[in-house]
Amino acid sequence: MKINLAIIKGSEILRSKFIPNSQLDSEILMAESINKDRNYILLNSNKNLKENDFNNFINLIRMRAQGNPVAYLTNNKFFWNSNFYVTNDTLIPRPDSELVVESAIKLTKQKNKIHILDIGVGSGCILLSILKERENFYGTGIDISEKCLKITKINAINLNVNSRLKLYKSDVDKFNLCKYDLIVSNPPYIIKNKIKYLERDVAEFEPRKALDGGLDGLSEIRKVIKKASELIKKSGKFILEIGFDQKNKVIKILNKEGFYINCTQKDLGKNDRCIVSTKI
Repeated sequence: MKINLAIIKGSEILRSKFIPNSQLDSEILMAESINKDRNYILLNSNKNLKENDFNNFINLIRMRAQGNPVAYLTNNKFFWNSNFYVTNDTLIPRPDSELVVESAIKLTKQKNKIHILDIGVGSGCILLSILKERENFYGTGIDISEKCLKITKINAINLNVNSRLKLYKSDVDKFNLCKYDLIVSNPPYIIKNKIKYLERDVAEFEPRKALDGGLDGLSEIRKVIKKASELIKKSGKFILEIGFDQKNKVIKILNKEGFYINCTQKDLGKNDRCIVSTKI
């Protein structure tokens, strides 16, 4: 079967299962099946597929039709300016989280050799993107998941920032190493009983620990803010990703822990998504 006909077939299967972006997903999974990039697929659409490649493709299509995210099927997600290796042990990097990176880059324009802490480093997408942009910055990432730390390590090596990175397996409550100029975090902030109502790709396949913010969605945020207030230098900056309806409650918690609110950033959907604050 030719590449373009297989892609059409894959797209039809996905569309029948109400998978959005079925054509794009089919193209990406074809590229993955034959170990080529998407441009190759588009430029060589009339080439014949090997039987084994076609079978691999249909297998990926079937998994996608069941709700498996494309990022997990390809072990890849583009974020900021780089490709990141991801597995179902980590949250899939999202465009909303690029606000944290963007804010950090703007805040540190005149800074030199600062030390950054990422609480809940996950795949490393936020911290490593900052380190990639600022060649004289140093980063520390903590996470309770050993698997996440291994994935961050792989990404750090791929991005050539590993020499400026330290990683620790630790719960946020128990980490007490050093003081930091900048702290960033994208903690779990979904209300526990609302996780089941998220998109199927998220609710059924992404790690629950990275989503579950407790009964009110703020339990992990409270812990992160409290620890950040202890680990940050005076006048240090704290950039926190939040849920779209949490701004006012989170600002109260930040104020209570000695943070001055600089600004709130909105995501592409015009929702409040990121709070920038300063330790006073």
